[in-house]
Amino acid sequence: MSKDDNSNKDFLIQIGSNVRSLRASRGMTRKMLAKDSSVSERYLANLEQGEGNISINLLRQVANALHTEPAKLLPRTDKRSPEQSLINDFVTRLSREEQQTALKMLYQQFSALQSEHTRITLIGMRGAGKSTLGQLLEDRQSLAFVKLVDVIESLAGMSVPEILEFSGQSGYRRLEGDALYETLNQYDSCCIEAGGSIVSEANELNILLTSSLVIWVKASPQEHMDRVIAQGDMRPMAGNQHAMSDLEQILAERNPYYEQAHAILDTSGKTVEQSYSDLVSIIHEQSNLNGSVELN
Repeated sequence: MSKDDNSNKDFLIQIGSNVRSLRASRGMTRKMLAKDSSVSERYLANLEQGEGNISINLLRQVANALHTEPAKLLPRTDKRSPEQSLINDFVTRLSREEQQTALKMLYQQFSALQSEHTRITLIGMRGAGKSTLGQLLEDRQSLAFVKLVDVIESLAGMSVPEILEFSGQSGYRRLEGDALYETLNQYDSCCIEAGGSIVSEANELNILLTSSLVIWVKASPQEHMDRVIAQGDMRPMAGNQHAMSDLEQILAERNPYYEQAHAILDTSGKTVEQSYSDLVSIIHEQSNLNGSVELN
């Protein structure tokens, strides 16, 4: 194989890896992506394995279904401003821990969170306990609890399954952004329950991190699955013998973004009361650090 052949192969492998990672972070199965992009599952499988010689038109279809630009699926070759180049060069020489520190400094420097605001956002996968804990905050602290999915459905005038059926993932993402802006404009003080995949949208995640105290509510993969099923929702298992491995892959893709939260609450093996007590402690601790969030 020639040097050019190796280069082409590496290029296709990188495209496939980008598609697979973005699909997982969106929480989309290959079947869902095939439906939204009008590209066959078999072709997508080959593409993700680096074996697809994809055309520009098909790449555009896949990108649209993933609610991103085609260029985002390609290996980076874009030009940056001098400032972006200098920042990128400086940051890439830092360790991951140092990069996390630098990012937190940027959030603190440019945060829009005001001292009189009490906004808390709970992020994480379904089954971690976001809804239960958010409702308890409303009941016991009189802090308005806003499920972002309810705002999305209100704006659309239809349910999430109907939104996905008529508008696909891209339509849902647009509504999610609109719902977030509306919620932040309406409430200075509230607890927001964000959808598990919101972290895959850099713009929305940045907005949350600079306008609210973001807490990642997490649990073990098995507990995520068990709790969702215990609620009577069998969809994660329906016709999917690889449901657990799919869940683990989604978590692996999203965890680096979930970890950007200001604090982490692990509900694994805990009762609701234990988790609520931990949540209140986290909020008080963060309030002492930044003075922006207080409870009774």
